[in-house]
Amino acid sequence: MDGGPPFRADHVGSLLRPPELLAARARAAAGELSAEALAEVEDEAIRSVVARQEAIGLGAATDGEFRRSSWHMDFIYQLGGVERTEGTIAVDFRNERETLSFTPSGLAVTGRVHLDHPIFADAFRFLSSVVTTATPKLTIPSPSMVHYRGGRAAISPQVYPELEEFWSDLSAAYRAEVAALGELGCTYLQFDDTSLAYLNDPAQRAYIASQGGDPAHQHEIYIDTINAAISGRPASMAVTTHMCRGNYRSSWAAEGSYEFVAEAVFGRLDVDGFFLEYDDARSGGFEPLRFVPKGKRVVLGLVTTKRGQLERKDDLKRRIDEAARFVPLDQLCLSPQCGFSSTVEGNELTIDEQFAKLELIVEVAADVWG
Repeated sequence: MDGGPPFRADHVGSLLRPPELLAARARAAAGELSAEALAEVEDEAIRSVVARQEAIGLGAATDGEFRRSSWHMDFIYQLGGVERTEGTIAVDFRNERETLSFTPSGLAVTGRVHLDHPIFADAFRFLSSVVTTATPKLTIPSPSMVHYRGGRAAISPQVYPELEEFWSDLSAAYRAEVAALGELGCTYLQFDDTSLAYLNDPAQRAYIASQGGDPAHQHEIYIDTINAAISGRPASMAVTTHMCRGNYRSSWAAEGSYEFVAEAVFGRLDVDGFFLEYDDARSGGFEPLRFVPKGKRVVLGLVTTKRGQLERKDDLKRRIDEAARFVPLDQLCLSPQCGFSSTVEGNELTIDEQFAKLELIVEVAADVWG
């Protein structure tokens, strides 16, 4: 046994949607399929993908986020006080070949932030009912994602003349969500967070400054808010965070080493493990891991989800050895660098290539940690 979440061989959460699910979603969007019929297709797809995760030996299984269009907005729009708006902020994602401009839907905080009902509760119940050997893992967006893109301008000054009350309400809503998930038996919860990784990029810090924010200290506000959100979690619940630089159709939005946020994030964020992107040079070196304290696990995202080409075992083991120069090997784990399908479109690889990568991770973890 490797001590529970995060596991030596783990994964971030989202998985490529199977063709039959994509077809059903398209029919439902066109009014040709009822919500109940779509749910049946989702249920069957989740049963199948959970079984496949368990078959290759993963310690955690997710529902692949199959019921979502987006890794974060499907959650955020269900928070009380948050309204969906037309997107006005274009995000440039890029890869080795091209730049993709994507304008996602926006949000506005028009009332006091609160939790009307536990979000994704039904999804977690179903996941729990179909796992047999793996720990059911739920992924939700970090509270900082409610603030990052719109900043102060997206938060009503009439509702929140001072942002301190916004942070307090936001963390309280999340605390209620965490408590509700704990009552449902959730023992593995992950906060997905692009902001903490984006802030390592000077271009992103310039964007924060242009909003009137404080790029030098914004990550510290986010850390305090996350800590308040998970402060009452059950002792049985492991909480991790995934720090991502963007993942949309095999492209990314930010670059840069973790150095800028490392001391504060690793030293102060009260989570059990950190999922970190380390699949290529845009993530920088392992030196920031020197700030990881004893008792915390680092899940090295050495296997890319952005291409189908399979990594070599020896290369992964060499990279693990390099990371172990800065944090003890016993505190390390292995995973893909991000999800395979952060949005419903998915990345540019096949489902079989996706599972070949997950199987490789299980094999390398067994070789390294036994």
